[in-house]
Amino acid sequence: MRLGAIQVECYAGAKADETPRRFGWGGRLVEVDAVLDRWHQVERQPEWPRADYFKVRGADESEYLLEHDLESDVWFLRQE
Repeated sequence: MRLGAIQVECYAGAKADETPRRFGWGGRLVEVDAVLDRWHQVERQPEWPRADYFKVRGADESEYLLEHDLESDVWFLRQE
């Protein structure tokens, strides 16, 4: 389930939006301490659009699942 669009600042290496560094959610800024997992959804499905996904740990010690929808170029916070 998508919880809503978020603003994400990324490290841009060989490609744009390569790795999330921080994101705004719920009126606060969450610094990303670590990327725990990363995967790509290449085939569009109703629950999982074509996107890059990042499971991250924030500086607040919480884990988040970030989705970068490649078709709309919008970032979302997902509930696992």
